[in-house]
Amino acid sequence: VNLTLVSFAVTRRAYERITQRFAKEYEAATGQPVRFRLSFGGSGTQARAVCDGLPGDIVALALPLDVDKIREAGLINPGWQQRLPNNAIVAESVVAIVTRPGNPKNITGWDDLTRPDVDVITANPKTAGVARWNFFALWGHRLDKGEDAALDYTTKARPRPSAPTNRPSTFLVFERVLVQPRDAREASDVFYKQNTGDVLLNYENEVIFTNLQYGEADAMPYVVPNNNVRVQTPVALVDKNVDRRSTKMRGPTRAAAEAFLEYLFTPEAQAEFVACGFRSIVGRAGRPIDKKLQKKSKLPRVKRAWTVENRLGGWDKSQKQFFGGGGVMDKIQRHVGEVRLRERQEQQ
Repeated sequence: VNLTLVSFAVTRRAYERITQRFAKEYEAATGQPVRFRLSFGGSGTQARAVCDGLPGDIVALALPLDVDKIREAGLINPGWQQRLPNNAIVAESVVAIVTRPGNPKNITGWDDLTRPDVDVITANPKTAGVARWNFFALWGHRLDKGEDAALDYTTKARPRPSAPTNRPSTFLVFERVLVQPRDAREASDVFYKQNTGDVLLNYENEVIFTNLQYGEADAMPYVVPNNNVRVQTPVALVDKNVDRRSTKMRGPTRAAAEAFLEYLFTPEAQAEFVACGFRSIVGRAGRPIDKKLQKKSKLPRVKRAWTVENRLGGWDKSQKQFFGGGGVMDKIQRHVGEVRLRERQEQQ
């Protein structure tokens, strides 16, 4: 059996390990060899690729919205979240704020991102799931004061010290963003390799992995704010693609794919996610907490970790409000473009 797994960029290390482990155990149990083809990229880009014909059998994407795009294209059957434990959420993370060595700008939390002396790197929300999670974290930070306050925080910031006095008194926080890379991994490269920006917004697990790659001497410090979004990454079977290659509903392709999805929720697979910096969902997925696994995960406790469902009103509302046509992100991008144009005109 050959299975194609389509996932988002920062999961490469975890899924390379998990697929190898599963293939060995599955063949030992069933006598059926399984080979995986792995595809990685920005979550939004990957979802569009599957809709456009990439023959993925399994998708593991950055957020449920991207899986729903594939469902809307008729490739995933309705009710995909109910077919797996934990509403198909296989691993979690939170958003981290990465700073330069020694934290020279004294970044302590979300409010510092509005400062005129802070330049931010975050991925492009059109292609990367991490950028949308970053936005949710920023929005949720101020939501206690109402949606107007959240809108003001995410769309307004103090002008830079060099700004002429005839410029408006408020500017988009996203004006602080110097570069919008395609995905979380590329955002790390821009910040670490190219030495661009004062602050990087990224998944906590990606920061942990990147720091391990660079070694203790070149690792970057980071802050995990206590008011944070629970980054929940879902998996799903791409029914139409699987059934094209199965002679019957329980053909070998579907049987292996379904077994792999179930395997992702076991302590063995969760241990690989934890080793790659993710926060395990074992204990939330109707499975007993593995004490050895719990001990391995020494990530800082987030005092107020919330979900899109319980804080922002759910995925349908969030898609329309923030990322749909004419939504908040469109307004932000349009306004940033206007500010950039005005800056160029003032420099001439």
